[in-house]
Amino acid sequence: MGATIIDSSIFGNIFSTDAMRQVWSDRNRTAKYVEIERALAVVQGRLGIIPQEAADEIVKNCDIDKIDMDKLRAATERIGYPVLGVVSQLNALCRDKLGEYCHWGATTQDITDTATVLQIREALELVDADLQGISAALVDISRRHRDTPVIGRSNLQQAIPVTFGFKTAAILAGIERHRERLAQLRPRVLMGEFGGACGTLASIERGAMETQAGLMEELGLAQPDIAWHTVRDTIAEVGAFLGLVGGSLGKIAMDVKLMMQHEVAEVFEPFHPGRGSSSTMPQKRNPISSCYIHAAVSVVRQHAAALMDAMIADHERSTGPWEIEWIALPEAFCLLAGALKQTRFVLEGLEVDAAKMRANIDITNGLVMSEAVMMGLGPYIGREYAHDLVYDLCREAIRTNRPLLDILAEHPEINIHLDRAALALLCDPANYLGQAGVMVDKVLQRAAGAVR
Repeated sequence: MGATIIDSSIFGNIFSTDAMRQVWSDRNRTAKYVEIERALAVVQGRLGIIPQEAADEIVKNCDIDKIDMDKLRAATERIGYPVLGVVSQLNALCRDKLGEYCHWGATTQDITDTATVLQIREALELVDADLQGISAALVDISRRHRDTPVIGRSNLQQAIPVTFGFKTAAILAGIERHRERLAQLRPRVLMGEFGGACGTLASIERGAMETQAGLMEELGLAQPDIAWHTVRDTIAEVGAFLGLVGGSLGKIAMDVKLMMQHEVAEVFEPFHPGRGSSSTMPQKRNPISSCYIHAAVSVVRQHAAALMDAMIADHERSTGPWEIEWIALPEAFCLLAGALKQTRFVLEGLEVDAAKMRANIDITNGLVMSEAVMMGLGPYIGREYAHDLVYDLCREAIRTNRPLLDILAEHPEINIHLDRAALALLCDPANYLGQAGVMVDKVLQRAAGAVR
């Protein structure tokens, strides 16, 4: 029975994905507990910390299919934590009380935190794959529309022309930075925990650090220099990363929504019959995916803040902040997975209307080229005076609803320096794209070099 948008049988694959839900599922989390207990027994048997016979028996029974999930639920409700319930079941599965050596020297939080890190590792692989897909889609759009003029907008007003490839390459650069951040945070975050009651490993008389090192090697995780039971910066860093990625996805969704407005109509989400239609207005084509992205990433940011709240933990083992992570981290990953999926869908099938982009540039009768005219006149009459003169002529163009070029060409302080042909060149949007193409090429070259 799904009670949240993530687990809903109706909305679940809109706001999340099966793959990410599986990572954070009860079964996978419990399987990680079992995997860690198995690895611990292997290492401690090898080091002679527990009898090899016990290690072999524990390993034989460390199988998620042998764990009774109904019993585990009941034990968790009674105890408050699931790890002891798992250990008790493993102990009972082993013969001759050899299972008593299971979980030797560990504490509940060691197993829980290490399991969480293993889940994070799987979840980040999914995020990385989607970021690569989004990057590839943006590369394709940026390359195809490197020189496609579109109006740049400032404070929602028409500013000067840019190119659509410039617009998407700027976003691509941000996505590539996220991929770089992900590569950088992995060594810090993918670090296991094994410290015992208060982190000092006092529970293991000999071979404590060797056990810790061997356990992390078995699990493919970094060994911590010191326990981090109540020093939660790495988990918060993951949350901050998810929030940053979500912000970039939200930026994409916001621009698509604005550009899909009837009055703009420059790009559209992929079309499928009935998608985005209104129950009452047949003409509508709503930006459905962009709406879902916006909603999901807004909640991800709140979860990132919650994970930072969880850093404020008391002493060596905390009373409550830790549990914040149990709520916020899985939901943040699941919602971001949905936003990533929706973003890939939008970008991989984005419909671009280059003709409408050009038409929108022209709706101001040339006013958006006023900066170009000002800069062109500057060498003759001074930049500041040119600004004031062109400002006044723009007001006249608006008042009379005439093309700016006509008014410029008629003005005696201008036409003595620049004839109509020269002014027409200044008023041509294709001649005022600056270094947009050069910048797009730099981003594309960097993205190509980052392919891995």
